[in-house]
Amino acid sequence: MIFPWLKRYMPRSLYGRAALILILPVAVLQIVVAVAFAQRHFDGVTEQMSRVLAIELRYLTSQINNAAGAETAVVEAGRIARALDMELTADPVDGVIKGWSDISGITIARVLNDEVPKLSGINLALEPSLVGVTLSTDHGLFTVTLDRRRLSPKNPHQLFVWMVAIGAVMLVISYMFLRNQLRPVKRLAVAAAAFGRGQVVSLTPTGATEMRAAGTAFLDMRARIERQAQQRRLMLSGISHDLRTPLTRMRLGLSLMDEDTSELEGDVDAMQQMLDAFLNFARDEGTEETEIADLGQLITDAIQQSQRAGFDVTAIGAISTASMPLRPMAIGRLLDNLISNGAKYGTRVGVSLAVSERSVCITIEDDGPGIEPEFYDTALRPFTRLEGGRNQNKVAGVGLGLAIANDIVRSHGGSLRLGVSDALGGLRVDVVLSRPAPN
Repeated sequence: MIFPWLKRYMPRSLYGRAALILILPVAVLQIVVAVAFAQRHFDGVTEQMSRVLAIELRYLTSQINNAAGAETAVVEAGRIARALDMELTADPVDGVIKGWSDISGITIARVLNDEVPKLSGINLALEPSLVGVTLSTDHGLFTVTLDRRRLSPKNPHQLFVWMVAIGAVMLVISYMFLRNQLRPVKRLAVAAAAFGRGQVVSLTPTGATEMRAAGTAFLDMRARIERQAQQRRLMLSGISHDLRTPLTRMRLGLSLMDEDTSELEGDVDAMQQMLDAFLNFARDEGTEETEIADLGQLITDAIQQSQRAGFDVTAIGAISTASMPLRPMAIGRLLDNLISNGAKYGTRVGVSLAVSERSVCITIEDDGPGIEPEFYDTALRPFTRLEGGRNQNKVAGVGLGLAIANDIVRSHGGSLRLGVSDALGGLRVDVVLSRPAPN
């Protein structure tokens, strides 16, 4: 933006920015038209009408001055005033009297003071429709009253009222059309966000041609991804059948041999573990339907299951209730994976849950050797083993533990972060999941 400081005050939503783009030009146009009308038309017409009245007042003054005496002057003034549609009064005016909101009164007072040399005073606030003018003549002060409509246009505000009213009506109509054009964008964003969390939301392309094209492209992309996932499931089903059967025959054959086959049986078990790890990583989580589940209860169940398995796992703080759309089986696998990894590389594991209005954070930490910060990104890659404390000489595996967990978290639209545990000194894993905004 040209003015970076202005960005803080701009609307964040598409509706707000579109409304600003729609309203701002209309408001600026109305202000410009109002100022131009007040300066060029309204002010000019008022000045012209005031000059016409100034001619009549000068003529009245000259006739009063030409009268033979004071009484004759009064009679002559009354006759001429009636002819000019004015009325003589006995209340003189000194100076200029007008209301604070009388914009045209400024022009009237200026023109009359300039054009009528013997003007003593003018009262523009006499009555809503009357004006009092006092003239200084050779026979004394003479005050006349006249209709205000002879000095300024009547009801000049009607133009502004009509302009604002019509502008408001057109803004409402324009906003309705604009909302209909922006609704497909919002629906597409909702469908894309839901698909990123593993949910399938019905979407019908509507709106302008470009929006229909974007919606159709998204539906085609989603269909291709779903077909690819289906093909992967079929492929994995074949791999499971083709590889498990030979491994079973190998294990049975080794059990029937008289020689010591413990090393070969260990290799078969390692192959079985690697096959299971690969299938867990490549398993399609989209087959499980999303439902409203209590994340706190899932964490409590995972802790209890790990304790029954002999792991030293405890809850750090209270595990509060957090109901949100989840795939319970996938979250259960995520928790079991992270807790078991922490128990393998350490002796103690702590689990905590922090709940806010828009997100939840599951923290799993252990007292193991941890991971160096420069290897955080590498540890999340599949089939990656790290040197140092977490290596294959200590714990068997194929480097899929954190990769599986990261895949499940991303399928829920969340993020997985690694760090150092302040409480236990080992690895800290933060799983952040967003919560839907309240309706």
